Parts: sequence; C-alpha cells; structure tokens
Amino acid sequence: MINVKDQLGNIVHLSEVPKRIISLVPSQTELLFDLGLKDEVVGITKFCVHPKEWFDSKQRVGGTKKVNMGLVVSLQPDLIIANKEENTQEDIKALREIAPVWISDVVTYEDALDMIRQVGMLTAKEEEANRLVSEIDAAFNALDVPTGKPGKEVLYCIWNDPLMAVGKDTFIDEMLKKCGYSNCIYQSRYPIVEPPSIDPDYVFLSSEPFHFNQSHEEQIRKLFPKASVIRVDGEAFSWYGSRMLKSPIYFERLINQTV
Repeated sequence: MINVKDQLGNIVHLSEVPKRIISLVPSQTELLFDLGLKDEVVGITKFCVHPKEWFDSKQRVGGTKKVNMGLVVSLQPDLIIANKEENTQEDIKALREIAPVWISDVVTYEDALDMIRQVGMLTAKEEEANRLVSEIDAAFNALDVPTGKPGKEVLYCIWNDPLMAVGKDTFIDEMLKKCGYSNCIYQSRYPIVEPPSIDPDYVFLSSEPFHFNQSHEEQIRKLFPKASVIRVDGEAFSWYGSRMLKSPIYFERLINQTV
C-alpha cells in the first residue's frame, strides 16, 4: 500500500504504482506525457489538447467541469488526477467512489514545481520529474527581467461580457510577477472589471478560456484608451506543468515588446 498526500493535504491510498490513470487537468495531462508515460494514461478531458497524439487517440471523459462518470467507470482507473480550481467538488466526490483521486492546488511558482515532483513520485517517474523541475528553474532564472524600473501595470483579461480579469492568489498573477509586471487588480481570484476605476499600462487579452476576437479588442481599446492592448498566450501564463519549460522563451519576447 502506498499512502501519499495531495496538495490539499488529503491522504491518497494506492495499492501499487498506478497503471490506469485518468487526468482531468489539461496542463497535467501534458506533464504526464512529458514524464514519459504512455499506455498508463487511459482517459483525458476534451480540453486536454496537448499532446495532439493523445487528444486524437485517448478516451475523452467529458470536460473539466462536467465529467462523464459512466465513461470513467468503464475505464477502470486506479488513479484520477484532478485540480481544486478546474474540477468541481461535486465531481470530485463522485470520482472518489470510483478510484483514488489526487488533487493539485497550484497558486505559486513553488506550488507548480512541487506538483511536478509529486506527480513524478505518484507515477514512478521521480528522476524525470526532478530533471524537469531543474530545467524549468534554470529557464526562469535565465529570464531577463528589466530592473531599476517600476513594473508596468497590467490588466490580464480572461472573459468578456462581463469583462473578467485575473487578480491575486492565482498562478497567472505569479507569472506576471516573474515577468516584472504589476497586476493592477488587487482583489483575489477573478473579479469583474470596472473600467473607470483602473488605468493600466497594458491590457493582456488571454487566448483562453475566452477567445477574444478583433471586435472584442476594439471594444476594450475604447474602455482603456491609454493602454496598449495585446493578445497573449494563455497557456504560457496558466499551464502549470511541463509547459513551464517553454514559457520563459515566450515571456522574453513579450517583455521585449513591452519595455
């Protein structure tokens, strides 16, 4: 029997190293692939678009917010990997009746690295996970963030009508800090934006979960006429996991565009 703690402090009981895993978190699905797992992953969500070969071939068990329990049961998992924010408490409760559920809770950079290490331990890929953490840390340490200047204020938008932005206590806020930006939203989580009350230097329109088009961009330019409006790669800012190895390269280009 293997007893491990998840990132919420729950003890997860496994009889052996899992051989049939369902991942309900897109960024963690990609992590499992990059750790070298193959046939062990039997189910993913319809939002697990990376890697494409898994998106095309693995059984999809619904979305992150609405899991098809019948499909989960049919796959006979011995481990389900979920996330506090992306999956609902109702689904988590039902999933625990089917198989052990390990839940991540990632807010900070260190949380993300800890998650990678723990998933490596869960799946007998500790060496690969530790190597990935070292590579991610080196990539972020090499990120050239301008010093000696106050951080540019950013409004990071994730939804339209109502216009919603990223606040404190989020992984995206942590990534903004890593780039030297200052988040102009001081509330926690994902508040609705009141345009007259804020005056950002930049408005970042995330590529996910909402797809901002040219019309949305023009509307937002009118709301924030002094700001530069830029569409940004949401995966670079919000996908904790192996995607973090690629993020600093993208951040470097963005920083050079906004200095």
